[in-house]
Amino acid sequence: MNFEIKKYTQKDYTDWNLFIKESKNGLFFYDRDFMDYHSDRFKDHSLFILKNNKVVAVFPANESGKEIISHGGLTFGSLILSYHVKASEVLNIFEEIKKYYQEYSFNEIIYKAVPHIFHKYPSEEDLYALFRNQAKLFRRDISSVIDLSSPIRFSETKRQLVRKCEGNEVTISENKNFKEYWTLLSDVLKKFDTKPVHTEEEIKLLNKKFPENIRLFEARKDNFLLAGIVIFDFGNVVHTQYMAASQEGRKIGALDFINYFLISEFQNKKYYSFGISTENQGKILNEGLIQQKENMGARGITLDFYSIKL
Repeated sequence: MNFEIKKYTQKDYTDWNLFIKESKNGLFFYDRDFMDYHSDRFKDHSLFILKNNKVVAVFPANESGKEIISHGGLTFGSLILSYHVKASEVLNIFEEIKKYYQEYSFNEIIYKAVPHIFHKYPSEEDLYALFRNQAKLFRRDISSVIDLSSPIRFSETKRQLVRKCEGNEVTISENKNFKEYWTLLSDVLKKFDTKPVHTEEEIKLLNKKFPENIRLFEARKDNFLLAGIVIFDFGNVVHTQYMAASQEGRKIGALDFINYFLISEFQNKKYYSFGISTENQGKILNEGLIQQKENMGARGITLDFYSIKL
C-alpha cells in the first residue's frame, strides 16, 4: 500500500476543511478557522496522507523543538480518518508519518487520542497502531460525562439547589454578547491565579466563525448575571468549556441550574461533557471538583497522551 505524505500549507485550506467535515472522527476545532486563530503561538506542521492522489487522512500537528505534538493548541489531536480507511492501512500510515518526521530530524511524536465518545463512527484503529508502534502512555486525565440516553439523577443536594433557583425565578437564556460574562469568568479565575485559555477577543472571533458550535448560556435574576457556561457543540457531544458563577450565584447554585437546563435542552445529543478533574499531568485527582460533576450524574472517561519515539 503506497501512501504519499504532504505537508499542509495555507493553499490547502479548503481541501483540509472539506476533509474534516467528511471524516469519521473530525471535530469542528480541527477546522482551519479554529486551528489558525492562534497560529502565532504554534508552528504548524500538519500532514495530508494521500492514496492514489486522494486524501484519506490528515494529521493536525505542530512543532515544539524536536517534538511533534498533535496538537499543542487543542485538547486532543489524532489521525483524522476517512470512513474508507482500514486497520491495516492505518498501520502503514503510522509508518509513513514516522518516516516523514524522522527525515526532518524530529525525535518524538506526542499523540493525544480523541476519546471514543467524540467519534462520528468507530475510529480506534489509531489505538491499535499506537500499541504496535510501542507508544508509551505517559499521561491520563479523567473527564466526566453524562450519557444523555439514560442520565443518572442529580443528587438530592443538587436537586434542592435547582428548586431554589426556580423559587428565586432565576432565568436561563443564551447570550450572543460575551463581554459581561468574560469579565465574571476572568475575575473568578484570577482568584486561582489563572485566566481563560481564550481571551475575550479570541472567543468572540471563534463564536463569530462557529456560531452553532460555540454558545454562551447565562443564569440571571432581574437581569443580574449570576453564572454562565460556554459550551462547545461537537455533534455527538456537548462540552462545557467554561463555567463560572458570582458569589451570589454560588449561594443559590446557579451553575447547577444551568447544567440542569442544558442537560434537558440537549437531549438530542449523545453525551454531555464536563471536562477533566485532574492536575499535574493526570497524577492528582481533584476530588472536590469531580464530586461536583458526579453529583450531577457524570461518570468517567479518559483522555490519553502517548509518546512515540522516532
